Amino acid sequence: METTQREREPEPKYWHLRTLLSKALDTEFSVGEILPNERELAARFGVARATLRQALEQLELEGRLQRRRGVGTTVAPPRVGVDLSPSQHSWPGWSGDPWTATAAAPAPPPPAVARLLDVRAGEPVEVIHRTLMTHGQPVATEQLYVPGADEPPLPAAEGPERARRLLRRLQETDASGQDRTVELGAAGAEAARSLERLPGSPVLLVTTRYFAAGRTAAVSVATYRADTCRLTFADQPALTALTS
Repeated sequence: METTQREREPEPKYWHLRTLLSKALDTEFSVGEILPNERELAARFGVARATLRQALEQLELEGRLQRRRGVGTTVAPPRVGVDLSPSQHSWPGWSGDPWTATAAAPAPPPPAVARLLDVRAGEPVEVIHRTLMTHGQPVATEQLYVPGADEPPLPAAEGPERARRLLRRLQETDASGQDRTVELGAAGAEAARSLERLPGSPVLLVTTRYFAAGRTAAVSVATYRADTCRLTFADQPALTALTS
């Protein structure tokens, strides 16, 4: 068979360097360790600093490295496994749930969420904000939209206590199931700030509908850092750290 032009093209220098750096990360460095500076790394591998930056950016995109202002480039912890198996039918806030509720307040949901909840455009619902942390770093942020949650009325406070009360109400409702959709996206300004990323960074958007009494009882829109999370479908505890 004739060799194609693409097969004859040499491997890009930065990609070859990315392979060498990846092997070094596996054998010479531990999680959280700070890498030598760019000048030292470029000299070690005999490449231009522009080539080195390309390789480092690729490894950061793959979740192998983290660049932190004031710290430098460090070896990233193992990715977090996001379990999407259909057997997970618990409400948010179940015992052992790794998410932390940070705030809650009434607000109109985005149009797409309003359609899923079957509420009128502009009609306020309760919005619970939650964060998922691993190794001291935020890896996901969530907005949980709950309609009809003002009976009986809740206190005027909009902090974590209001969020916890709303989650307890959900726990008292008989859940009948859920469905999920996953898509790639780009971090907006608010999500980027919460996840300590730049706007436009790649993210995984997971939308979950929770059902009870034949209707949609809540909708979760969770934004995961694409460089630190990967999806799993095994029947295992949700969001467990994977070993490398």
